[in-house]
Amino acid sequence: MPVAGAITAAQILVGRSHPGRFRPEAAFASFAGVAPVPAPPGLTDKHRLDRGGDRRPNRAMHTITLIRMRLTPATKTHLARRIGEGRSPRGAQRRPEHSVRRQVFKILGQRSRPDGEGLPRSA
Repeated sequence: MPVAGAITAAQILVGRSHPGRFRPEAAFASFAGVAPVPAPPGLTDKHRLDRGGDRRPNRAMHTITLIRMRLTPATKTHLARRIGEGRSPRGAQRRPEHSVRRQVFKILGQRSRPDGEGLPRSA
């Protein structure tokens, strides 16, 4: 079942600008405004998200996550389990969003090389 419409996918592709722009996943996270930054006060090991970068791809990936939360049974059960463990609904949503961003990065990386290098090898 496709969970990204044409407009949502186009927002991500347009923001990328050119194939091969993001080599490490951290560069993609920084571009999309979701790179973790240490939260300085206190002795706890907490992070916040860097809100720099292009917010349009981040919004598109957030839209994909919202659609998954509404339509995908696996995501629904994950959210119910995490909320049952005591997480807030927003805290429970972080993992599916991270999963969407990793999948988008992999898809963009697979199509980034015209010579086929970087594509998954068939067994």
